[in-house]
Order: sequence, then structure tokens, then C-alpha cells
Amino acid sequence: MAMELWTSPTPNGWKVTIMLEELKEAGVALPEVKLVPIDLFQRQQFSDAFTEVSPNQKIPGLRDGDKTIMESCAILLYLAEKYPSPLLPTDESRWDAIQWLFWQAAGVGPTFGNKLSYTRYMDDIPMEQKEHPLQRFNNEAQRLLRVLNRQLEGRDYICGDGLTIADIAAYPWVRGWKWSKVDITGHANVVAWVDRVRARPAVERGLSYDFAQDEIDSWSEETRKRYASGGASIASNESIASVS
Repeated sequence: MAMELWTSPTPNGWKVTIMLEELKEAGVALPEVKLVPIDLFQRQQFSDAFTEVSPNQKIPGLRDGDKTIMESCAILLYLAEKYPSPLLPTDESRWDAIQWLFWQAAGVGPTFGNKLSYTRYMDDIPMEQKEHPLQRFNNEAQRLLRVLNRQLEGRDYICGDGLTIADIAAYPWVRGWKWSKVDITGHANVVAWVDRVRARPAVERGLSYDFAQDEIDSWSEETRKRYASGGASIASNESIASVS
């Protein structure tokens, strides 16, 4: 029976598509994976069908037989446990990967996501009301980048010489630094890591799920406008308040 991945081309969605491709690259024989695109701008994440897969109404969601898994990092851990590979070591070093996976979920995702929202999607809010959150989330993003930069000192990847679920979780958020206007250029180890991860063939494939391949690294003006407009709708308080 095919697994179903209900997702959209966003940082959290890319985590899982990259994970699937990296498992294949590692020689894992995966079952068929059916991609179920969720159009966030059309509010499909609030549909009854998607809510059955992801009760929190956030992408991605995974259906594997009778089991459903929500939350991107939980899906990474589920796939890593079900299909053993070097992406999650089986010795004590597995806790290195797990703790950095949770670091991404608790820090990088919320911080970069909030910085992105205030930077790109909240034009209806006066700038004087955005100044504090913009500074607060940018400062915290820079702190997290300093943490990551130290961790990458002398390492190719977050946990050592090989890619793990920790890298897969963090990379999609950090790679979008230009869109969220979180400057990574002062963190040499992070810049090198972003380039190193991006160069992996499985990452290339994972980023191209349901997305134009020629826009993976540089969006067209039309795509930028679509994401800005759609993101503003998703980020609005009215949108959240209207959903039961």
C-alpha cells in the first residue's frame, strides 16, 4: 500500500520530501509514495480530509496504512525509525541527531517563520508596530545562527561527517534566508553548510517536489508576488480566527 504525503512546497514540506529522497539515496527500498498537494492559499489545510491526516491543520501530514503522522519533525523521526539508515544512527550518537532535531523544531522554525511573516506578509500593520518583533526575531535568528556556526566548526554536517535528520530539518529554513531577510553571511560555517547540503542530488530532488525546478533557487517575480500575497492571507489574524 502506498504511503500518502500531504504537503506543500514550504520549509516544513521540503523537510519530508528531502528525507524521502535521502532515504532512497541511502539504498532504502521505500514503498510507493503518493503526493497529495495541499494548496495553502486556497485553505485546503482546513479541509476535513486533511484534518483527518493532520489534526493541527498544518502541512505536512503522512498517512502510512492505518497510521497518520502530523508535524514535520515527527514525520522525519518516524521515517528514520521505520527505515533505518545513517540518517539516524543506531548507537548512542542518535541522541546527537535527535537533540538537534528538537532544536530546529523549538527554535529555528518558529523564529525564522515569524521573522518571515513580519518581513514579507504583514503589510497591513504599521511599521512602528512591527519594529519590535522584527528586531526580536532577527536577534534570535542571529543567536541561533551563532549556535549553528559553532556546532559546524570542524564538521561537514551538524552531527559530524554525515548528513542526518538534524540537517534535513534545519536546512529548508536556513536556505531561505534571503526571503526572510535573516543575513547568514557573517557565519562562514553556516554558509558553507548551506552550499554543501544544497549540492546533494537527493536534496535537489526533494526541493523539486510539486515545484518548478528552474525556480528552486531563484523565484520568478510572479512566484514572489504569489507567495507574498498568499502568505499575507495565511498570516492574518482574521484567517486564523475564522477557522473552527
